[in-house]
Amino acid sequence: MGISTELTQPKLFKRKRDGEWDTGTFVARPFRLSYSKAEILIADAWKQKAKGIPQGCFLLAYYDNELDDNTNIEAVLLRVIQPTKLPTDQDVISSMVEYYKDDISTGTNQKSQLDSFTRYEFSFSGLECSVLGSFYIDNTGKIRFGADLENFYSAHNYSVIKPSTDVLKAIVNYRKNGVPGGPGDIKIGKVRYSSSRRFQQTETDVPVYVKAPDFAGKRTALFGMTRTGKSNTLKKIIQACVEMSKNAEFQLDKTRENPDEILKPFKEDNNPKYPIGQIIFDINGEYANPNLQDQGTAIFDLYKEQTVRYSTVAKPEFLEMKVNFYNEIENGFDLIRTYPTIANDNTRFVTGFKTVDLAKTEDYATNRSAVARHDRRIAVYLCCLYRAGFQAPPNFKIKFTANQEVRNVVSQGVNPSQGISLDDAANWWESLWDIYDSNDIEVFRNYRQQNDREWADDDLKALLVMLTRKSRSGKRADCSGFRVLKPVIEQHTSTAQEPFDQDILNNLRQGKIVIIDLSLGNPEIQRMFSERICNRIFADAINRFTNTQPNNFIQFYFEEAHNLFPKKEDKDLSQIYNRLAKEGAKLNLGLIYATQEVSSISSNILKATQNWFISHLNNEDEIKELRKYYDFSDFTEGLIRFSQDTDKGFVRMKTYSNPFVIPVQIDRFPPE
Repeated sequence: MGISTELTQPKLFKRKRDGEWDTGTFVARPFRLSYSKAEILIADAWKQKAKGIPQGCFLLAYYDNELDDNTNIEAVLLRVIQPTKLPTDQDVISSMVEYYKDDISTGTNQKSQLDSFTRYEFSFSGLECSVLGSFYIDNTGKIRFGADLENFYSAHNYSVIKPSTDVLKAIVNYRKNGVPGGPGDIKIGKVRYSSSRRFQQTETDVPVYVKAPDFAGKRTALFGMTRTGKSNTLKKIIQACVEMSKNAEFQLDKTRENPDEILKPFKEDNNPKYPIGQIIFDINGEYANPNLQDQGTAIFDLYKEQTVRYSTVAKPEFLEMKVNFYNEIENGFDLIRTYPTIANDNTRFVTGFKTVDLAKTEDYATNRSAVARHDRRIAVYLCCLYRAGFQAPPNFKIKFTANQEVRNVVSQGVNPSQGISLDDAANWWESLWDIYDSNDIEVFRNYRQQNDREWADDDLKALLVMLTRKSRSGKRADCSGFRVLKPVIEQHTSTAQEPFDQDILNNLRQGKIVIIDLSLGNPEIQRMFSERICNRIFADAINRFTNTQPNNFIQFYFEEAHNLFPKKEDKDLSQIYNRLAKEGAKLNLGLIYATQEVSSISSNILKATQNWFISHLNNEDEIKELRKYYDFSDFTEGLIRFSQDTDKGFVRMKTYSNPFVIPVQIDRFPPE
């Protein structure tokens, strides 16, 4: 019987036939049973027949007595945790010690001097198991799984079975609806119980599938020491999303479907309705650039037609993440304010500059005064860029208005309203600031008296200080002024182009893979670009959500996430990564992050994470942190142990649709 019928037919509950169980191999009898724990009695012969009982192994406990109807039929799912004491252990140990003292051989390959009753007694041991829940038949005849026990009977009335391959497939791929391995499912690996695989090598592999909705729009964490398979697992998730995108039916904003259905993210077959966009923030450059580790199997090699790469520096086949500061006024100014050297500068003139508002006011289209003030601020700001060394586009002109009286006292012989060069504009504003507070100049004093406000508002003054390097009108230069902008020049391009964050967003909405190469930037620059792009995508998703427009799934991938994410003690929920974790689900924004330590990530993000992939953690502090989530406490001993030769890709996996953790060997990327 194949996996396709495993959960639609009652084989899971068939009784033993001719001394054998249809569902697996008999291994034990419980002697204690509660809602959360079972202690079972197991014999060496039963272990051998079942080809071992590894730690973490799934077992099924069946009630032996006949029941009145199917509504009481259930199979209790257990997981082996560790050995436990039997009530008779002390007597057995005493007997063993006596035999050892008498130098009596107990070996199996030579004639034993133990009597058969003593050998029988010595062969029994106890195992402690956690109760994961129960499979049962509901009133419609379907098999369901509940993550607890509604009832249990006396322990001696149960038989414990190690599931057969087919039944184990059904257990680890349980679906409330649908068929494991069917439409919308992606194979991610196979069941693996232990690092040692002497018995498992002879058994049939049990595939593990993930459902499309498990990853799309969800939060996924990958934890483990370096070189334990995190990157391979992350690439398998990327591959799974690519496979799902192939089954998408519509292009975003080009659909003609029923408007009532437009906001549903999945089709009936569990595949996404629109292509999934994926953006990878590549801190170390391992996804964006060829390397020996991938050997031609990198993401950008395998998915060339749908992959777009961006870099902070000019590189062949990469698009540059640059800003034309003269054309993208507000984007450029936001970048300047968040640039590390400026964001961390608390000197008075820089603080005043950062608070300037360059956005158009709501009445810009109807208020001539608002137009004049806004255009003057923009003009001085552009002059600051020019003086700092930002290359302007060819024949670039700027316009702003000043009445005849002001133009007369500045005495530059130019009319700014007709359009003037940046050099002429900079000279004009420098001349104006030199005389602005002069007692000999009446025009500004008269303006103040007539209008009850300054001709130059606070924002314009802050910009003039930056341009002239003079904190007071008519005085000598006493601050760095525009020179503080020079480090930002490397982020400027004089070519006309669409803002890079908008271009990235457009590619993601088309379902493409975008790789952001951040390997050549310092940590502050990496953080700045990452936050800028994330904020742009998040804002667009919010806008679509509030305007009842569909959002296709966009998956964010962060390698070495500790470099970007808020730390454990950081409680600021307004940060973009916290917002992606807390609010991203309703916006179809998925968050996949990989790092070595659980404790390095903000608890606000951890608490919102639905999918977990844990490989090897090498200290008790991390294990203690992990115990807080789901049923990972069942695996704490095994996660400490690790063999570099055999255990790469061996993870404990908890996905959104699985009610319990599954030990999995993740498939290699790409498939062999």
